[in-house]
Amino acid sequence: MLAILSANWTEGAPAAEAEEAGHGWSQPSGPAGNLSSPPPATSGAPGPPWSPSAPGPSGTNLTNQFVQPSWRIALWSLAYGAVVAVAVFGNLIVIWIIVAHKRMRTVTNYFLVNLAFSDAAMAAFNTLVNFIYALHSEWYFGDNYCRFHNFFPITAVFASIYSMTAIAVDRYMAIIDPLKPRLSATATKVVIGSIWILAFLLAFPQCLYSKTKVMPGRTLCYVQWPEGSNQHFTYHIIVIVLVYCFPLLVMGITYTIVGITLWGGEIPGDTSDKYHEQLKAKRKVVKMMIVVVVTFAICWLPYHIYFIVTGIYQHLNRWKYIQQVYLASFWLAMSSTMYNPIIYCCLNKRFRAGFKRAFRWCPFIEVSSYDELELQAARFHPTQQSSLYTVTRMESSMTVVFDPKDTENSKSSRKLRGASREPSFNGCSRRNSKSASTSSSFISSPYTSADEYS
Repeated sequence: MLAILSANWTEGAPAAEAEEAGHGWSQPSGPAGNLSSPPPATSGAPGPPWSPSAPGPSGTNLTNQFVQPSWRIALWSLAYGAVVAVAVFGNLIVIWIIVAHKRMRTVTNYFLVNLAFSDAAMAAFNTLVNFIYALHSEWYFGDNYCRFHNFFPITAVFASIYSMTAIAVDRYMAIIDPLKPRLSATATKVVIGSIWILAFLLAFPQCLYSKTKVMPGRTLCYVQWPEGSNQHFTYHIIVIVLVYCFPLLVMGITYTIVGITLWGGEIPGDTSDKYHEQLKAKRKVVKMMIVVVVTFAICWLPYHIYFIVTGIYQHLNRWKYIQQVYLASFWLAMSSTMYNPIIYCCLNKRFRAGFKRAFRWCPFIEVSSYDELELQAARFHPTQQSSLYTVTRMESSMTVVFDPKDTENSKSSRKLRGASREPSFNGCSRRNSKSASTSSSFISSPYTSADEYS
């Protein structure tokens, strides 16, 4: 998961020759500082897998068993190019849908913007560069970009996974304890800013120790840890725990509790349309986010397993097919950046309407009036007077006026006039709305509509 996104084997002349050159790197990491890099090649052994050619002790070049035929390079290039294109454009459209439509600006969607930005940035700035480095074992992009290339992927992955974690915690609080105040827009921005600050701190060593080295015939980009391989492996384990194991554990616990709450039962006797509308909306949002989290976990699992296994059994780095295994696991990890827009489009009607608007220029895409309505402003609007609230729905509207200065007689007369058309909030009459809200974890405040959850 870490932006440790590249193969260590792409570097490396024999260790003895590196030391003779005064370099002294005991365990360089790959283009992005791999999680557990194989040891440097020993004297007299060929260079790391798929290095173009590594000079032997006598100065002769050894045969490189990892040179790929042109057709295979073309297929891998097409696969990686498709990931980058879908991830960048799909996530930019997600950002546009949320930012350009007021109805989409909810707490959950603010975190989705952060998640989309992280995924798009990683696909744009890291995936193809890492793929090129893995294929050619040649760093073409300079010293400054080497530092950025080692630093940014960990930052982006950290921001992505903790945006998902923040959404899980927010859903937990909204559903398990709905009467507590929700995160404000300001508090949400503070949380997002804190996520990025922590991500920068975690990835900073990758930037600090990044180096480029000009070798005979090629240039390398790697991370040179002061204390060698042990320090590198320790950092690798810390990153795996912080950006994979811990957040997935937190999300697993929260979504399990939320799932039991939402699907485990309903309020006895409460069959109102409003109650079921909110319950259904909450289930849809939680289901969508569970799919996002599971997809992320599945995509990154083989990548982590690969580096753990090759770190323990280092002889596997010389296996004939190890390059293909790496490229496949790295492609699957990077493909996690392109699935989220597809998931949103399939499982959320408002995102689906937004994608239709974005692609309305296509001849086979038709935007209906219902799609336009889905992205209009929210149906609940407080007026300028604090005691007056208007609740509108597509099929009807009503106004409820609360005036604390009214006398008891005026209250009675108003109740008599409205007895035949007493409005309801969240499936309960106005007289019972407070008691219904406190008795159910599914029902939020009397003025919360299903828009907030769908």
